[in-house]
Amino acid sequence: MVERGGAVETRIIPNVKRKTILPIVDANVAKGANVYTDEMHSYKALPSMGYKHDSIPHAQKIYVMGNVHTNTIEGFWSLCKNGIRGVYHSVSSKYLQYYLDEYAFRYNNRDRRRPMFFLFLDRVIASRV
Repeated sequence: MVERGGAVETRIIPNVKRKTILPIVDANVAKGANVYTDEMHSYKALPSMGYKHDSIPHAQKIYVMGNVHTNTIEGFWSLCKNGIRGVYHSVSSKYLQYYLDEYAFRYNNRDRRRPMFFLFLDRVIASRV
């Protein structure tokens, strides 16, 4: 999931069933927030949970309706998949979360002026204190 103009959160989940997805949304998204999704059935309960929900009918080849779109998260996945294909070529499911964490870190720090190398150094130093 991603907040427009904000951070992305990635997590490997066992399935896309309602009982798996909705608790994650509930733990990470503020009540009353606008949530934009594709038309997957698991998201239908979002309004009853206190979220403003709109979906995009991708099956009908519609991708944007005004402010309603999923382009932000789809853009992240495009960067992630192309990065894995181009740099690592393939990954095993055992380490997939680590790769996703790397690309989430890159995405979440994309606007920082300070080079990522120094962000890594700061983390190493902080972990030793």
